[in-house]
Amino acid sequence: MTSPLISHPLRTPVLVAVLLTMSSGFAFGGWFGRDKQIPDWGLEAAKTHTPDYAKDASAVILFDEYIETVDAQGRALEREREAIRILKPQGRGNTCEVSYDVNEKVNYFRVWTIAADEKQYAAQDTDFSEEGDTKIPTMLSTRKSRIAHPPAVDVGATIICESEEMLEPFSQEKVWSFQTGIPVVFQALEVDLPPGRPHSQAWHNHAPVAPVEVAPNHWRWELKDEQALSLRDVPSRPDGVALRARMSVQWGDAAVEGNDNQWRAIGKWVTTLEANRPDPSPEIVAKVQQLIAGAPDFYAKVSRITEFVQKNIRYFVVMRGIGGLQANHAADIFRNQYGDCKDKTTLLISMLQVAGIPAFYVPVDDRRGLVDPKVPSLAGNHMITAIEIPAGLQDPRVKAIVKAEDGKRYLIFDPTDERTPAGNLGSALQGSYGTLAAGASSQIIALPVLEPEANGTVQAGKFLLQPDGTLTGAVDTSHIGPEGADLRLFLKYTDEKERREAWETHVAHEVPGAVLDSFQFVQPSEFDKPIEFHYKVTAHQYAHQAGTMLLLRPRVVGSDALPFDDKPRTMPIDLEATGKWRDSFDIALPAGYVVDETPDPVDVDVDFASYKSAVSVKGNLLHYEREYVVRQVEIPATKAADFRKLERAILGDEKGTAVLKKQ
Repeated sequence: MTSPLISHPLRTPVLVAVLLTMSSGFAFGGWFGRDKQIPDWGLEAAKTHTPDYAKDASAVILFDEYIETVDAQGRALEREREAIRILKPQGRGNTCEVSYDVNEKVNYFRVWTIAADEKQYAAQDTDFSEEGDTKIPTMLSTRKSRIAHPPAVDVGATIICESEEMLEPFSQEKVWSFQTGIPVVFQALEVDLPPGRPHSQAWHNHAPVAPVEVAPNHWRWELKDEQALSLRDVPSRPDGVALRARMSVQWGDAAVEGNDNQWRAIGKWVTTLEANRPDPSPEIVAKVQQLIAGAPDFYAKVSRITEFVQKNIRYFVVMRGIGGLQANHAADIFRNQYGDCKDKTTLLISMLQVAGIPAFYVPVDDRRGLVDPKVPSLAGNHMITAIEIPAGLQDPRVKAIVKAEDGKRYLIFDPTDERTPAGNLGSALQGSYGTLAAGASSQIIALPVLEPEANGTVQAGKFLLQPDGTLTGAVDTSHIGPEGADLRLFLKYTDEKERREAWETHVAHEVPGAVLDSFQFVQPSEFDKPIEFHYKVTAHQYAHQAGTMLLLRPRVVGSDALPFDDKPRTMPIDLEATGKWRDSFDIALPAGYVVDETPDPVDVDVDFASYKSAVSVKGNLLHYEREYVVRQVEIPATKAADFRKLERAILGDEKGTAVLKKQ
């Protein structure tokens, strides 16, 4: 079936119901009709010739049609019909699936197979399996999926699927995800609206297609020969879900004229949905007063409250019907000491409210590029917080700032991120977009891209090289920002044995044959303080004999090179994170050896990043220094040449060789 916009495995979908296609958007409350004949539309679709452009695909969708019939209250009845032809053995995984929740009802879900030899089969009860919601590992969810495993699905077979579902009453948007990993010959979307009910449409990564009004206020869009989105051999790219073409149709409050008005309507809907959820209980008031007692400034108050939520509210998901969209009450979250992303945001807003600090919900997606400012939509998988900053406040600790249309400034903070301090922001969210849900002031906002100084590592190593090529030494590292947060999270979820194994593997990957002799983490309790990592290492045969000479790499540990190739580029390039990374290594030479040759210095600046390195000799020490600075998280395909120039310079430096000779 058509691939859905899948939610992040560690976060609750903000409004996942509006994202899902038939693959994961249906409830099961109907019947299979196992004795029914293949309908005429299925027989006709199966006659479709496999186009030449699909010859290398594992499967091809011959026909896919949605019809949304909307009633006077805005609730939609959705029918889907789809035909999929299997072209290669690996394409047999393409099948039909429906998911259902307590507030949905499927009238029917039927599946057939036309085998390669033209024999026809109807899926029986035993050809279906039922699964719980497995997208999030720790959760309680009422959503389940019914998955078809139709018979005779082999190369040349065509699977015929059809279903009809009454969608959630609060869902008044259709996200049509019409581009997948396999090609589609023909697909259509119809939206049948009551008289006088308006609609709006917006297209992502696709030229707009005008609909045909097939009946009064009944609209149909058709697409033909949609090529597959092939991402397997595209290095350093954004998430595929963000790259796929899609269209959003609104028929609720967001079906208004003007992009800004549509985003405002979406934000107002979220504001109404979560109204009164953050109301503080007496217990919350008492806790906040205890936390902020003696706090000298705005940042101190915010950091004490945010750290409480990060450290004490365990991430756990409870989704029952609209509970998958609407937060629990702050009092319940505080009492139970657990919640998902929207719950943790709710409790944070409540506690900040007690401290006299306004804060607001911000629906986002942690896959950069999925939320498109040109496509007003509820699509997203995460919820974070916008904390209003007092007018005139200038504090270098408050880095993740956005400015709204009315001039107000907000600190963007993710309470689900257990280790990134207030003032900073995880790299996955930087450069993306979110909806500031602030009632009448709601709007789409660009999430900040932080300066390089807000993230990175300082690494210093002192090594001793033996005449036989063995290298021993100690490395001291200091990590800040999202990089430090990742390390803290690693420590939280591992024990001593797992940490040793992970770092031994890491060091051995960068220095073949290396053995981790000892290691120590120094972790301050305050999240805005650097976390340190100290370790000692031995690498036999680090330097290689070449006659009377020794050959070695001055860049002992560390690698910054991102994957790249020389193919023409059409997709953006993901640089992962802004930051500043510095290395300083000293290698004491064995007695009787001097440096005969060193790698050339590197100095590359390509606007979005820079890289400098140099090797020098100080007495009996071979000294290596480098600095890598990344200023953007994503660059357009037009900068591919500069990206390749940078990565070649980094890769060349990491492999650069120094030559030692005997005196």
